[in-house]
Amino acid sequence: MARKIFVNLAVRDLQKSMEFFSTLGFTFNRQFTDDKAACMVISDEAFVMLLSEPFFKSFTKREQCDTARSTEALMALSCESKAEVDEMVRKAIDAGGKHAMDPQDHGFMYGWGFYDLDGHHWEVLWMDPNAIQ
Repeated sequence: MARKIFVNLAVRDLQKSMEFFSTLGFTFNRQFTDDKAACMVISDEAFVMLLSEPFFKSFTKREQCDTARSTEALMALSCESKAEVDEMVRKAIDAGGKHAMDPQDHGFMYGWGFYDLDGHHWEVLWMDPNAIQ
């Protein structure tokens, strides 16, 4: 059995976050989406749970990270081409996200980053499949 991963992120406005990520082409599993949380589908095995801040706080005893000042994690998403990387980051910026990192081209790997509406850091990358072998 393949493991699944569910990354949980706190968001200030669940509806706006859903609209932002829908603009980037992501869909949501409505079975696990309500007024407190939304299950964003990355792939058959990877999901991001967008949790309203009060709901997120119910899962931890620690203080929530202030993403305006600190980076809690880097979420990295793979793409099928350099052009898809550029397209996703441009869509994120146009939808209200902010630039995180400048594009980096290492030949076999290309990446670019953005911050979403809540300041979570996303790195979008392409790797040459021939370089992986």
